[in-house]
Amino acid sequence: MCVLNSLHPLHFHSQARRGMPQTVCPAAGTMFTPSGFSPHLASTCSEADPVIEDEGGPPITSASLDTLIQHLVPTTDYYPEKAYVFTFLLSARLFISPPELLARLCETCIKQQQLDQMRKFGPKILQLLTEWTETFPTDFREEKMVGLFKDIIHRIAPCDEAYWKTLSQVLQTLNQKLAAIAQGEECIVKVNASSVSSISDKLVAFKTKSPPIQKEMLSICNDPYTLAQQLTYIELEHLSHIGPEEFVQAFVQKDKLDSTQPCFSEQKKKTTNLEAYVRWFNRLCYLVATEICMPAKKKQRAQVIEFFIDVARECFNIGNFNSLMAIISGMNMSPVSRLKKTWGKAKTAKFFILEHQMDPTGNFYNYRTALRGAAHRSQTANSNREKIVIPFFSLLIKDIYFLNEGCANRLPNGHVHFAKFVELARQVGEFMTWKQMECPFETDRSILHYLHTAPIFSEDGLYLASYESESPENQVEKDRWKALR
Repeated sequence: MCVLNSLHPLHFHSQARRGMPQTVCPAAGTMFTPSGFSPHLASTCSEADPVIEDEGGPPITSASLDTLIQHLVPTTDYYPEKAYVFTFLLSARLFISPPELLARLCETCIKQQQLDQMRKFGPKILQLLTEWTETFPTDFREEKMVGLFKDIIHRIAPCDEAYWKTLSQVLQTLNQKLAAIAQGEECIVKVNASSVSSISDKLVAFKTKSPPIQKEMLSICNDPYTLAQQLTYIELEHLSHIGPEEFVQAFVQKDKLDSTQPCFSEQKKKTTNLEAYVRWFNRLCYLVATEICMPAKKKQRAQVIEFFIDVARECFNIGNFNSLMAIISGMNMSPVSRLKKTWGKAKTAKFFILEHQMDPTGNFYNYRTALRGAAHRSQTANSNREKIVIPFFSLLIKDIYFLNEGCANRLPNGHVHFAKFVELARQVGEFMTWKQMECPFETDRSILHYLHTAPIFSEDGLYLASYESESPENQVEKDRWKALR
């Protein structure tokens, strides 16, 4: 079984060409994309001179960590742009731990309190804390963060009675978010447990005995559009649990130009939701391949192929590119693609069109064009169904990985290479906008249960099923069949 075992996206690239699932991982509302920054700075990784101007001036390309923190902290007559807040909070964890950063804010509160400026300063620090808790709620799982947060609250709240109500709402929302995250993680554990137990490593000959897997997808759902909707629900459910910080923590490593120690240990490097999402992709690949290889008769296998082609097309129309690629990958796995007689029975014209859309040539040029089209449709859509954009997740991870690898976090002069993190925030911010979308489709529990728990064959099981369906054609296949039996 293909399992999530590497943070390196190059593992996926080689597998995409032969149709194998991903092994890559570290890999609606206001848009988080930091559009206030000059786009040409995001496309380069040059060692630009540090620039930091007053509000409204040129964008920051690099600066010392202390200067960047100073730019984050509001004053009585200044508040940072929302784009800057998101970019800094996303990237700062590479250089300073969230508790340490919050402690700095607390120190500022104490100084303002001593200067008797809290009445003017309070609303702005409150706004900053609100943005922080809304976008990076998992930072506040640590007791130290909660303690510092409460300290700031007790300094702000006495200044105005209205602050108590606002702060209470912020805390309530934060607790709800943390509870939802915890619940999502519990679901991931349950789904993983059921998925592991659903793998069949051996498949007896179809022609002599009944296969160990009795149910099939077409007996649960024979409508491609309905299945595409349920796949979209699962995709959006996974996306909703992925925090922006996971993209940073997935690829964290010691920077050669950074003399400081990492700000979080491997134990604290939480990428649970991101990893679970990649495992879901792998499962869907194997489920598609299993459904095709399982039927004993060629005509039935051809029907399953045609069905999943139609499901993939509906996923494309919805804007669900991740399920689309998982289905294509499953159909391109060697145990499936070698079934020449079966494919000869199926109508495959639509499949080749979909393959062309997801062709990796030109760094997935066709897909990226389609994604831009879906994003534009989402921005101008009137209905929630037209707002859905679910990117091909492995490629998003690959883009972030190479951005991280191609640019140092710090320049030789010790300054933080902020232009790099502007581009990182742009990519993650766009994802954050898409993940906020609530699924507009009604759920079908029987279909969802099947997608999560239906038994799937391992790679060896798929090959054995494939050889039982259509005999080996060469000595290599014959030797493998003999070994599997």
